[in-house]
Amino acid sequence: MSKIDDLTRLKHIRDAAKEALSFTKNRTREDLDSDRMLSLALVRLIEIIGEAGNRVSEPCQAKYLRIPWRQIVGMRNRIIHAYFDVDLDIIWQVVTQDLGSLLIEVEEAIKDLET
Repeated sequence: MSKIDDLTRLKHIRDAAKEALSFTKNRTREDLDSDRMLSLALVRLIEIIGEAGNRVSEPCQAKYLRIPWRQIVGMRNRIIHAYFDVDLDIIWQVVTQDLGSLLIEVEEAIKDLET
């Protein structure tokens, strides 16, 4: 993959992470149980993050080792292949505890690739 492809994929990750974080602002874990659209949206955004991460080239992944590529892709695979058994506690944890730090690392990689 070329540099532009990796940059585009990183921007997809960034945009999906920002959107997921915005969807959970002023929300609680219980909202996932009562708001089906919220839970479906968060699951979809995590899928997008994982799919984009899976398509980032190996050299780019090797350059940005602080991004947890394996976990990102693994989460996507789990959600896609076990769609009938998605654990909303894990979804909530990923969005509220993991995406903020991921977003920081992805934004740094984007800045680096744009220079």
